[in-house]
Order: sequence, then structure tokens, then C-alpha cells
Amino acid sequence: MLPASRARDYDALMDVSELRKRILRALDEARKDAAVRRQSADEAAVAYEAFLANIARPLFLQAGIVLRAAGHEFTANTPAESVRLVAERSSEDFLELDLDTSGGSPQVVARTSRRQGRRGHVVEERPLAPGKLIQDLTEDDVSAVLVAELPKLVTKQ
Repeated sequence: MLPASRARDYDALMDVSELRKRILRALDEARKDAAVRRQSADEAAVAYEAFLANIARPLFLQAGIVLRAAGHEFTANTPAESVRLVAERSSEDFLELDLDTSGGSPQVVARTSRRQGRRGHVVEERPLAPGKLIQDLTEDDVSAVLVAELPKLVTKQ
């Protein structure tokens, strides 16, 4: 038998069946949310592959040609699921586009990596076009990031 003070505390507790309902409801919602996130990530991956093939890879290849013609040794790499412009002097100096599905909604991110003397290795990452759906990304979005980020890599050399 419970002491009187403990019995009063126990009576004040939520009914077990009500707690069970709440927990099961929360688990069901989490399962549904995970399914929606998986579907969203799958759709984003399809849109991202089309974006890479039709917009990003061709522009990065063109940017590599422009940089070489200007005397800057950069190579465009097109590994699976990303695109990257890499300085030939240091593989740590690059600009790449990648798909980020870790947040609330999938987005394309631009990642700039460069070695800076004593400061070490600096990596900056930002959304390619904040708020835009992947299927709505354009050549202008890619060229804007190229124009903004490449000078950081070129002047560094």
C-alpha cells in the first residue's frame, strides 16, 4: 500500500491509457513525417540530377575553359552527384555544388574550400539560390555563384 502522500501524487498522474494514446500518436506522426521527408529527398534527387546534367555541369566546364584561357589552372570535375572546379596547384582549393538533404527542404549548396596560410583550411557553404526549388534553378543562379566565389580562389593563388 502506498503512503497517503504518494497515493495523492499517483492519483494526479495522467491515466496510462491517455499517455499511451499520446505516445502512439506521436510515433505515428513521426513515421508519417519521415515518409514525407524520404519522398521529398527522392524527388529532389531526380530534379538535382537533371539540374546537374543540363545546367551545372555545362557551366562549370565552360568556367574551367575560361579560367584556363585567363592563365588560371583549374579543372572541372564531374563526379557522380556533384560538380567541382578544382585548382591544379592544390586539391583543397575548389568550388563545388552539392545536394543537401539534411535540412527541412532539400537544396543545392555551393561549397568553397581554400587553404589560407596560417589560418588553415577554410570552407564556406551557402545555398545556391535560397528559397528556390531545385527544378527552378537557372543558369543565372549558377553563374552568380561562379562570379562570386571564383575570385576568392583565383586571388588566393
